Amino acid sequence: MAQCGADVFALSRSGGIKVAQEGLVPENITFQKLDVTNEAAIKEVFDATGADGGIDVLINNAGITQRKRAEALSTAEWEAIHAVNVTSVFNCCRLAFPYLSKSPHVGRIINTSSMASYLGFAEVVPYSSSKSAVLGITRGLAVEWSQSNVLVNSVSPGWFPSEMSQQVMDAGRRQKILQRMPLHRFGRPEELSAHVCFLAPPSATYITGQDFSVDGGALAFGF
Repeated sequence: MAQCGADVFALSRSGGIKVAQEGLVPENITFQKLDVTNEAAIKEVFDATGADGGIDVLINNAGITQRKRAEALSTAEWEAIHAVNVTSVFNCCRLAFPYLSKSPHVGRIINTSSMASYLGFAEVVPYSSSKSAVLGITRGLAVEWSQSNVLVNSVSPGWFPSEMSQQVMDAGRRQKILQRMPLHRFGRPEELSAHVCFLAPPSATYITGQDFSVDGGALAFGF
């Protein structure tokens, strides 16, 4: 987004660069700490950002998972995953709405879902549940806010290298995943970011309530 010319506020628990990038980090990125499970903190950051120049695009990308069989999962573990993957998404959308609805460029929300909302995977049931909920939030808000100058879409990544995916990956699981997609390889970050950027400019103002799978053909391949 920064390379496309946007002023980007990268919000995370660390408030720093998540993954080292080659070359210089664009000057139009501001790194800032934010715990998305803290509703008051979200409001404070969004109000400050909105008052300083408005908010045109919100990208909800925070997510956590845990690899554990369903029968061994505690209610606290279930709720912790949904707090980040579902409740924070809704709260960020709701608290950004006053600013997105006033955007002269038509406000956009781009949520990050997952192929886990379409395909079943063992030992990550809370994650699958939470990402299915993201699709529900996306479609519901797209309809509700269609006349409020806000477009809401989501992107469902397939398998991309990330700290989170490594938490649930072993050699056997890796082989099963690679066999499950026609391209038989993991995605590259630029193959995902390009699609997110596609949903933000004026050319995408007739798209809302949609989910886009960037998955190496996994959904088409099915089981």
